[in-house]
Parts: sequence; structure tokens; C-alpha cells
Amino acid sequence: MSPADVEAALRPIDAARDILRRTFGHSEFRGLQASVIEEILAGRNALAVLPTGGGKSLCYQIPALVRPGLGLVVSPLIALMTDQVAALVQSGVAAARLDSNVDPAERAETWRRIEAGELDLLYVSPEGLMQPWMLDRLARTPLSILAIDEAHCVSQWGHDFRPEYRMLGRLAELFPGVPRLAVTATADARTRDDIRHELRLEGAAEFVASFARPELILSAERKRGNVEKRVLELVAARPERSGVIYAGSRDKTESLAAALRTAGVPALAYHAGLDKRVRAERLEEFLEADAAVMVATIAFGMGVDKPDVRFVIHADPPASIEAYWQEVGRAGRDGEPAEGITLYGAADMAWAFRRIAERDVDEGVKQTQGRKVRQLYAMLDGVNCRAAAVRRYFGEEGVEACGQCDICTGEVETIDVTVAAQKALSAAHRLGGRFGRGRVVDHLLGKTKDVSDWEAGLSTWGIGQDLSAPQWRDLTEQLLFEGLLKEDPNDGRPLVGLGDAEAVRAVFRGERAVLMRKPPEGAEAKGGRGRKPRREATAVGEADRPLFEALRAWRAREAKSQHVPPYVIFHDRTLAEIAAVRPGSRAALAALNGVGEAKLAHYGTAVLEVVGDFA
Repeated sequence: MSPADVEAALRPIDAARDILRRTFGHSEFRGLQASVIEEILAGRNALAVLPTGGGKSLCYQIPALVRPGLGLVVSPLIALMTDQVAALVQSGVAAARLDSNVDPAERAETWRRIEAGELDLLYVSPEGLMQPWMLDRLARTPLSILAIDEAHCVSQWGHDFRPEYRMLGRLAELFPGVPRLAVTATADARTRDDIRHELRLEGAAEFVASFARPELILSAERKRGNVEKRVLELVAARPERSGVIYAGSRDKTESLAAALRTAGVPALAYHAGLDKRVRAERLEEFLEADAAVMVATIAFGMGVDKPDVRFVIHADPPASIEAYWQEVGRAGRDGEPAEGITLYGAADMAWAFRRIAERDVDEGVKQTQGRKVRQLYAMLDGVNCRAAAVRRYFGEEGVEACGQCDICTGEVETIDVTVAAQKALSAAHRLGGRFGRGRVVDHLLGKTKDVSDWEAGLSTWGIGQDLSAPQWRDLTEQLLFEGLLKEDPNDGRPLVGLGDAEAVRAVFRGERAVLMRKPPEGAEAKGGRGRKPRREATAVGEADRPLFEALRAWRAREAKSQHVPPYVIFHDRTLAEIAAVRPGSRAALAALNGVGEAKLAHYGTAVLEVVGDFA
């Protein structure tokens, strides 16, 4: 029997498992993958929220290979489309993309393959798909599935709202009978409701996996002094590792990348202001490197599947917990230990609120976005397990502490500063909200220059001798994070005043305690400054290390000759398994995880030759 006959004789989910093994080289589905795939194979719609690195793409790629017709995937990011198509082609899948970077000749060839029924999967942008001519041509093409990736972009409550995603609701009437799957890595209950409504998935089954990412070691620290210098310290403590650094502006990405290069780190800047050819070249360089650092703007999604990113550093914090989890999720996609480190400050929070106030959106949307900002900073500056806080935010119950973030390992200590908080709140009240943070601190210490008789006569003048200036600055930030103080933007010269009145009264009455983070002794060696992951990524035994490195060198040469990222040929984990098992035949190699039929045909002989050199 031919492979097609075999698949026809199998139950749909058995055919899916057969493709999982033969095409992608995996023996079993993970998590909720099988349940989602069964729903689509039955011809029904679904919404799937699966964590970054949880195999979301297989949930639509495999049904597209099992069901007759063309699988259509909508993605907002050219980089992500390019990455996925390259990986599919390596696995022997007939896949292509249509976006603004595709030249006319390649575009024409792709349409020829579509009309000839030669293509399994087509990736398109939402803007491109909803063009009338595109819809007209696709209406004449049998479709197996309509997949909407990064579906949170449809929701104004989400962190990455894309208005053009709202148009995708029309797909329900334009392609009746074609199962539709919306997938995302991050969506709280309200965002999921919005996805259902906007994409007309009201009756669809919903699959929400755990948001746990046990491979991620999380930490956060307040900005102190020169942020660029701090980022350089963090990167220097993680040599020979691939990383992503997020910054809040294009200029900052350029300056950080330049500073890293001066320090000997292979770093690249990546933002929307670059020529698209330059962006493509830099992205290719980053993806093909074993150890490189990409410095990118927070607002410009990279959408990269590079599995061996070992750290993500936020030089400036993201906009929400959803954005945080998406962005730190760029690290550790191979399941190996990785780090997410965030630098933040009260000025960042104030800037986020100013941006929300300036947006031309409904007041209800502004309130929701403001609440999300508060929730993010409560997590960053809080004293409870970070991973658990994120999972509870997404609605998970029965969540336990991760045991490895900076909170769980005791790197963040707290002290009760309720009495000092009462003094600071009193000072802000008596100063009438007319001064900035520095002036409030000077007032508490009795160090205001050229102090007026009025100010020196206030009962709060000089009552803060029990704390140092840095401690008062930390406490002021703490009170801003908790909403007990607030800042009036005042054209870029923020003025400090009292925040939530009831919360302030609770502090004065002793009904609400204020806890402040205390830097541990020897802070320069802790808090992410030099800490290494508890396990090294892709553990390889000493005896297997020479063969592993030889396999990586072969893979690098092969990837360079094809102009593809090394990981679309084989992941490090697969190379590590090859080095440990040392297969002596094609059958033995085919039995290993990540070695599908196409890769065995393309690379089997070369891999066995490398292994043979170490026999």
C-alpha cells in the first residue's frame, strides 16, 4: 500500500500520529495537541491557548496534511512565516508564503502550485488575505483548514491589538464548512471572549493548557543608575549564549547593540525603522548564529522560533503580563533552562500610563489597559513567586511556587516599612503635590536647598533621618507601584501627590502594611548578576561532547549553504541524542526524536559519516 492508502485506512487521529512520526520525527503528541487536532479533523472549529514552545503550529500543520485541500495559515509576522515555512520544507512538507517580501516570480510559482494542488500549507498576512482579489482566487481553492495564529491580536483587550485582525471574522461566511482554528500563547478570559466574538467562534471548543514554563528562571530588579551598564553586566555574565534584549525605543536598540559590540558581544539592532532588507539580513544572521544577541524594540514583534535563546532581558519593561509572557517566552523554546530578566522603574510605569492616556480609544479600554499596567508592576515589584503570579493572572488554579525565581530562592527579601510610608505620604500631602520625587526625599531628610520658612515649618520637615536617600527613593517608588502615591506628568517634570484615598487612609490607620524589597547582602553577585541556570542547556556527557560539537559544526556548514537557520535542520536536543546513541544505521537514526523521513533522506548519510568518524 502507498503512504496515501495507509493514511486513508487509518482513523484520522491515527493518520495524524503517523504524520507526526514520519514527517516531524516525534513519537507522541504533547499536552493538548491531540485533543485540538481531533477537533479539527472532525471538521469543527476550535480556540487553543497553548504556551510558547508548546507545539501550537502542529495543531494546524498536521490537520492540513491529513485533510484534503490547502491549509491556510494567517500570521501577523513575516519573520515567523519565513521561519515556519523553512522548517516545514526541511521536513518535506510543500509549504510557501505570500507576503510583501516575496518577489513576483516566486509569487507566480506559488499560485501555480496552489492551482495545481501541489501545496499543503500557505502562510499569509491578515492584510494580504483580506484583499478582494486574494479572497476571489482562494474561493476557487479547496481548503483543509483556516488557522489564525497569534489570535490575541484580534482583541483590543490584548497586548498586541491589530485592527486588521478584526476583518478575519468574515472568514466564517466566506469559507463555510472549512474548520477554523484560532491559536495563541497568551490570552486571559476576557481576551478569549473577545477572540470568540470577533472571529465568530462562539460555539467552538476551547482548549487552554497550563501557562507553566518550568524551564524559565525569572527575575526582576529595579533600575538603578546607568541601565546600559547594567545590561552589559548581565550579558557579560552569560557568555557564548544566544539572547534577546528588548528596549523601549529604536535609538535605545541601536545604542545598546553598539555598546555590546564594543564589549566584544556579537549584537544586532532590530526595529521597524530599518530598511526591510537590512532587517531580513540581521534576522538571518541572528538565526544562523550559535551565540548572538538581538536587541529589539518591544513594540516590534520578532516572531522567531529560534529554540536555543538562553536569555531574554527587558532593558525596558513590557506593556502587560501578556506581553511579558510572550516576550520572555522567546527563551527556552527547546525546553532547556533559560532566563527572563526584567529591569523596571516607577518612571516606566508613569510613561505607560501617559501612553494609554494619549491613545484614541474608548475610556473603558483605557481603564482595562491601565489595570493591566498595574498588574504587571505588582508582579515585577511583588514578593510572591513570579511564575505563579503569571499563571494565576491567566486564571490557573491550584498553582504552586516555581522554586527557582529570584523570589523563591530568597534573593529578594522584604522589610516592613509601614511607619516610613506614613511619613512619606504625610510629606506628599503637606507639600500639596507641587514637587517631584527628589524634592520629597530632600524634604524628609531636611536637606532641601534654600528651604523656605513655610516648608521648614511643616511637621514632616526632616523627619526621615532613619532612612538614607536611596532607601527613601526606593520607598517612594514602592508607593507609586502600589498606587498610594501618583505622579502628575506636568509636561515631563512629574509632580508627586497622594494616590488612592481609601488605600492611603488604610495605611495611616495601620490596616494596611507596606513591605519594601530589601537588596540582599552582596547584591552585586546575586539577583541575576552572575547566576547561572541550575542546569546547563542541552546536557551532553563529557564522552559525547566531541561528537556533539562535530555534529553542530556539520549542521552549521549545511545551514550556511542553504541560507536557513541551523535549528530547522536538527535541534540541539536531536544532535545530543545522536551523540549519545551513536546510531550505526539509517534505521537506528530514524528511531531518534526529531528525525523524520525527509530529514533522514536528506541528511542521513552525512550524519552517519560524522558519527562513523568517532566510532
